Amino acid sequence: MPELQPWRNPRPAPHLPEIQARWRAPRVPAWLRAWWPVVLWACFIFAMSTDTFSSEHTRWVFEPILRWLDPSLTANQFELLHHLIRKCAHFTEYFIFYLLLYRGVRGDRKGWRWTWGIAAFFCATGYSVLDEIHQAFVASRTASAYDSLLDSIGAFAALGVLWIWFRWRQSANEAEIAASKAPSA
Repeated sequence: MPELQPWRNPRPAPHLPEIQARWRAPRVPAWLRAWWPVVLWACFIFAMSTDTFSSEHTRWVFEPILRWLDPSLTANQFELLHHLIRKCAHFTEYFIFYLLLYRGVRGDRKGWRWTWGIAAFFCATGYSVLDEIHQAFVASRTASAYDSLLDSIGAFAALGVLWIWFRWRQSANEAEIAASKAPSA
């Protein structure tokens, strides 16, 4: 009979397959899965509000491209196009930001709720105001209530598109259900 050794664990060490069967990969929390794109896009918007993306700096990016597309472009035409591109960027940034915010507010739930849509809209609008306040402190940028309004219009357009999308999907699903319940002839 072997000698008793109380300091030893009588259970043998587990083998690797036994450990792997009990070990689960760490799960990313649902709130983090829903909100990381929002945080990333908000950082992108913040970066776009810095001196690097001021009108003077973006002109050197767009001018060669636009002059290549249309060599007869006058200085006034270029200024107009440059201005339109920059304003479209405001609209587009916040259109996308709203979609990501709605996704974050909605979380794991499905469908459309007005409360989610309005909450996402107010978040986007509030962030656009903060973005313009940030631009007031950047020497080469100017804060503009019109830019904030344009940002909010982009978010509102996204709200409308998303609402139409969910309405269309709902009516398509209802039509599909009705078709499957209809007696076949």
